[in-house]
Amino acid sequence: MREITFLKENSDRWKEFERLMEDKSPSNPDVLADLFVRLTDDLSYAKTHYSKSNTTKYLNSLAARVHQAIYRNKKEKTSRIIYFWKYELPFLFYNSHKQLLYSFLIFFVSASLGVLSAKYDENFVRLILGDGYVNMTLENIKNGDPMAVYKHMNPMEMFSYIAFNNVKVAFIAFALGMIFSFGTGFVMFFNGVMIGAFQYFFYERGLFIESASVIWIHGTIEIISIIIGGCAGLVLGNSIMFPGTYSRMVSFMNGARQGIKIIVGIVPFILVAAVLESWVTRHTEILLAFKLLIIFGSLAFMIWYFIIYPIHLNRNLLTINISSSSYESTNGRNTNVS
Repeated sequence: MREITFLKENSDRWKEFERLMEDKSPSNPDVLADLFVRLTDDLSYAKTHYSKSNTTKYLNSLAARVHQAIYRNKKEKTSRIIYFWKYELPFLFYNSHKQLLYSFLIFFVSASLGVLSAKYDENFVRLILGDGYVNMTLENIKNGDPMAVYKHMNPMEMFSYIAFNNVKVAFIAFALGMIFSFGTGFVMFFNGVMIGAFQYFFYERGLFIESASVIWIHGTIEIISIIIGGCAGLVLGNSIMFPGTYSRMVSFMNGARQGIKIIVGIVPFILVAAVLESWVTRHTEILLAFKLLIIFGSLAFMIWYFIIYPIHLNRNLLTINISSSSYESTNGRNTNVS
C-alpha cells in the first residue's frame, strides 16, 4: 500500500485517538488498551513499509502517549513525578534524538573553533572570557593554584548564582528556538566557542590534566544539560518550520509542550551540577582517581538516561505491540490496518 493511501484510510481514526488522549475526563483502561492494540498495529505496519517517514514518527509518538495513559490508569500506578522520570521524559527523548544530535554537533564544532581561534590568536581568549577573568586566572597560576576561582565564594551563594545562571541559559536556548531554530543554534555556538577557548587557555600553559580533572567534575552534567536545552530549542524551532501533517499552530503547540517538558526535565541535573561545582570542585586536592570516577560516572549516567534508556523503552513498546497483536489475533479480533 502506498503511504498516501495508508494515510487516507487511517488518518480519521488517528485523529479520534488524539481526541480521546486530550480528553480531560478519566479514560476507561479497557478502551485505552484496545486503542493501543489497534494503534500499534498501524505503527508496526508503518515501520515495515515506511520506516523513515514522518508518518512512522507520528505513530510512534502517539502510541507512546497511549501506552503512558494505560500505565497512568493502572491501580498500582506510582506517583505522577516518578512516572514522568521513568516513562514520559525518556519517551520524549527517544523522539528528540535527532535534535539532540544536531545540538551536540553544533556545540562540538563551535568548541573546536574556539580551540583553533585561541591557538592562533592570543587575544581571542580575552575577547571571549574577558580581561578580568584572564588576569585573575593568570595570577592564580602564578601563585600555584590555577583553580582557585572555585574556592573564593561561599558555597551556598555560589550554588544559587550558578544554578540560576545555568537554568537561565538552558531556558534561553529553548526560547530562542522560536526564531526558526537559529537563535538556539547561536546560543549553542557561543557556549561551545567559550568552552573550547577556556579549555585551550589551560592546555597552552601545560595545565590540561589538572584543569580538566577539576572543571569537568561539574562540567560534564552542566554542559550536557545545556546541550539538551539546545535540543529543546531545536524541537520548538522545527515544529514551526516543519509542521508535517499538522497545521503550523498545532505543530507549534506540540513542539512547545515537548520542549518545555524537556527543559523541566533537565532542571534537576543542572542543580546537581551546581552542587558539585559549589561543594566538590573547590577541593582540588582530592585524588585524581576520585575526580575521574565522578566525571566518567556522570557521563555514563547522562548517556544511559538520555540515549540508551529511551531506546530500550521504545523497544519494549514494540515488544508489547507484537504481544498485543498476537493476543488479539488468537482471540479472533481483526487488527489489520490495510
